[in-house]
Amino acid sequence: MFSIVILISGSGSNMQAIVQAAQARQWQARYGAKITAVISNKANAKGLIWAHEQGIPTEVVDHTAYASRALFDAALQAAMDAYKPQLVVLAGFMRILGADFVQHYAGRMLNIHPSLLPAFTGLHTHQRALDAGCRFAGATVHRVTPLLDAGEILAQAVVPVLNNDNESTLAARVLTQEHIIYPAAIEKILLCTHNNS
Repeated sequence: MFSIVILISGSGSNMQAIVQAAQARQWQARYGAKITAVISNKANAKGLIWAHEQGIPTEVVDHTAYASRALFDAALQAAMDAYKPQLVVLAGFMRILGADFVQHYAGRMLNIHPSLLPAFTGLHTHQRALDAGCRFAGATVHRVTPLLDAGEILAQAVVPVLNNDNESTLAARVLTQEHIIYPAAIEKILLCTHNNS
């Protein structure tokens, strides 16, 4: 079985889009792929409730319970490794992970970033795009490396920046595209892995 573990910090809308795509496109039957766990660093993350309702195992590794990032990373890694993930998917996971953690999952950890990388790495991407006068914005699926938002680009989606846009309206338009390209990028990996096995 190809095990996928998803990490979230909030409502998990991208996680929901991925789970729904996995169900609709029958990833388990077609590729032997299963979302084996949804793990959050926040016990009150609404996405955990939704995942549990879908029958997906959920766990919490609360970052505030650890004295350092390294200790949190170690606890998170132990929780994740119990599911033997072939793919780790960051879906609104709002913690920066240490280099050792990232290296442990090298080549098999993905993230989605709400900008057209390499532009606007880090936070506040939509406001920064507006402040810069961008005509277009978007989202990027990329592999995670120790350098923030700098890994191999796997997929991008472009949306227009409208004259009356504010941070919220632009973010909402980008998010609709995230829900399309993230599951598609994962399925492309599953297809390649399946064809090469």
